[in-house]
Amino acid sequence: MSRDPLWARLTVVAGAVLVFLSASTLAGGRYLLARYTAAVPQADLLGSAAAAPAPGRTVADGPLNLLLVGVDERADDTAGGARADSIIIVHVPAAHDQAYLISIPRDTLVDIPALPDSGYPGGQDKINAAFQYGSANGGSRPGGFQLLAAAVTRLSGITFNAGAIVNFAGFQSLVGALGGVDMCVDEKVVSVHIGTDANGKFATPYRMTADGPVPVRGVTPQTYLPGCQHLAPWQALDYVRQRELLPDGDYGRQRHQQQFLRAVLQKATSAGVLTNPVKLDAVLRAGGQALTVDGGGASIADWVFTLGGIGPGNLTMIKTNGGQFNSEQVGGQSVEILDDVSRDLLDAVRGDTVGDFVAAHPDWTVPDGQP
Repeated sequence: MSRDPLWARLTVVAGAVLVFLSASTLAGGRYLLARYTAAVPQADLLGSAAAAPAPGRTVADGPLNLLLVGVDERADDTAGGARADSIIIVHVPAAHDQAYLISIPRDTLVDIPALPDSGYPGGQDKINAAFQYGSANGGSRPGGFQLLAAAVTRLSGITFNAGAIVNFAGFQSLVGALGGVDMCVDEKVVSVHIGTDANGKFATPYRMTADGPVPVRGVTPQTYLPGCQHLAPWQALDYVRQRELLPDGDYGRQRHQQQFLRAVLQKATSAGVLTNPVKLDAVLRAGGQALTVDGGGASIADWVFTLGGIGPGNLTMIKTNGGQFNSEQVGGQSVEILDDVSRDLLDAVRGDTVGDFVAAHPDWTVPDGQP
């Protein structure tokens, strides 16, 4: 079974948890903050896409843009390299009272800049390929992120104050530490990854072919029916992986992933976690293991306290292309093209007017998926 690592916008989660904790028990908050920040790997990820620091500016000043990327690193496909399966722009307005999450479709056609260190000459391709090209020839994760970030900046004109890569194993541990999440499933979702055979044992229900998924005889796929429910860690992660059988494909998966993020943040900031020191510590340690972070010259502690006031009710998820396919055939492959309204959305990020965009396009926001 191939892995399809998600994405983790866990800097926001950890920040909210830590700030809420330190507001009530400052000494304990300082201890856990130090413990968390020591566990988070840091690297130069942004490269040329880093925002130029303004004179005298700290992380707590002005609007902020973060680039968060989930990477598919398949142990059984070393020749294929790693590709970015989830690309999220997080925009925090100057007031730092909310966050807007915008998913860039992984099949978006872009001009990818050259990266001589990796041997990539530059060219046009799907945006998720940029990570693979940048990580080649010893570029590894930092090189992959730098080239992807440069491609996003070329597409959008947006530069970034911070960036982070998710580690799927760490993210899975985080959901396990939370004990699963509560979500409202918005449509029938059939898993192509997990099912059960006639003996009740887990088995892969679909065989992936060039023409799409083909059912495996005798295996019943895991199915998620509409309605509010508790999802165990394995169910939640399987649910947000699905795209092949969804009517809107990757856009549906983006919507479910964004709803899942809100559910994770809701659970991480619940009383059951914040008032349980053992569980809180496990959540923070798992969150730290899930990330590699570039703080843009600011410490993780600065980011934690800057983003700490952003809770589940302050997240707005926005669809690109209104959540609808805008596909073209280019070079024999189907690619996504960002429409004019999506370009307006990216302009709003640059101008810190995303709130105005949302007010003008309320149907572009994602329902929260919460009970």
